[in-house]
Amino acid sequence: MAAAGITLTDNAVEKILTLVANDQSDEKGLRVKVVGGGCSGLSYKMDLDQKRDGDRVFERDGARIIVDRKSYLYLNGTELDYADDLMHAGFNLRNPNVKRSCGCGASFGV
Repeated sequence: MAAAGITLTDNAVEKILTLVANDQSDEKGLRVKVVGGGCSGLSYKMDLDQKRDGDRVFERDGARIIVDRKSYLYLNGTELDYADDLMHAGFNLRNPNVKRSCGCGASFGV
């Protein structure tokens, strides 16, 4: 069974800290949300945001992930990574709850 919560790799921590470095608020973090859409039914949405009532916050070394209650049902046990190489740059979610994904990897189903 996967560990409860959402974990961050070293690369993800570094990138999140870089993204929020210029913000005046100490409470800013990366909001990860699951929304309906895409070939397989669900997709991820990410943006910089602050905690709202009912959100869960996961933190490592000052980098924060913010997740709403509904999205947490789909994201529990996920590891967030960041990669920047010749073929791809961006966050990658290793989500143990995913049962199927589309060919391009932009959406998933549980």
